[in-house]
Amino acid sequence: MLHVDSIFAATSAVPAAVLAATPAGPPALAAGGEATPPPFTVGAVLTETRLDSWLALGLVLAAGLYLYGVHRLRLRGDRWPISRTVFFLGPGLGGIALVTVSGLHAYDTALLSVHMVQHMVLSMVAPIFLALGAPMTLALRTLPVGARKRLLAIVHSRVARVYSFPLVAFAIFVVNPFALYFSDLYRFTLEHAWAHELVHAHFIMTGCVFFWPLLGLDPLPGRWPYPARALLMLLSVPFHTVLGLTIMQSSTLFGGDWYPSLNLSWSDPWDDQVVAGGILWVGGEFVSVTMLAVLVVQWIKQSEREARRVDRELDRQEARDRAAGTPA
Repeated sequence: MLHVDSIFAATSAVPAAVLAATPAGPPALAAGGEATPPPFTVGAVLTETRLDSWLALGLVLAAGLYLYGVHRLRLRGDRWPISRTVFFLGPGLGGIALVTVSGLHAYDTALLSVHMVQHMVLSMVAPIFLALGAPMTLALRTLPVGARKRLLAIVHSRVARVYSFPLVAFAIFVVNPFALYFSDLYRFTLEHAWAHELVHAHFIMTGCVFFWPLLGLDPLPGRWPYPARALLMLLSVPFHTVLGLTIMQSSTLFGGDWYPSLNLSWSDPWDDQVVAGGILWVGGEFVSVTMLAVLVVQWIKQSEREARRVDRELDRQEARDRAAGTPA
């Protein structure tokens, strides 16, 4: 059985010294001073929906810009695959809204299991479908020349090249959860709403940095060939398994005494932590294996396109040879 007490002891000292000077909110309140939520039910999730957050505004703005771009393409007679729009607006932006704007947000500092659902969706599910929506390609096809050049300059900048390099993105994607959960940083995010919101944004950005070069359809510099991408995707699977099992089998509560101090009569922090670890373990493996299958399908389609391109080139060469009077 795995034990993480030594990990907690080793990693909590420095963050504790850094964060000790910041006053914590009352333990009986969730992040941001909100009262602890009622028992977790479907009805409670529906009634706790929040539409006044900065994230909700950002989601509406992103959806509006995407749809406007699609509309401009159609006005000039260009096609845009409906599947890309569905991916971007549905599981992409919709997935983010589901776990941050819906009533689930009321439980993300009260139940570790709900936080892990957010973790999975924000860092693995939503970024994948945002990438499959190809928003950068849409922007390049609809923006004016000047704005298009500026966007390309950003995409091909040194910073973008470093962070989108698959090994760098892989390291960020793998290390970040361990750095968050095995230190006092996680407790800090529970006590301060602004830090909690930053973690949500960080999950999204981390997932995009990792999955965009692997599965995305947008033109990115330094994209690896499909076999290397598949290998990197496969290597990411064990880390979620290790993290999930470690959380499940830990003899220390994540977040310290935060969850017990909420005094939720309808939830036991220890049982909820086991559920949280299971969500990360099973969910991480399911998403990783599914996306590996998607990557293989993309690989096959790319190979078929390349084969057709070669066939067309051979046909043109044969036609030129015949026209020149030389034997094929």
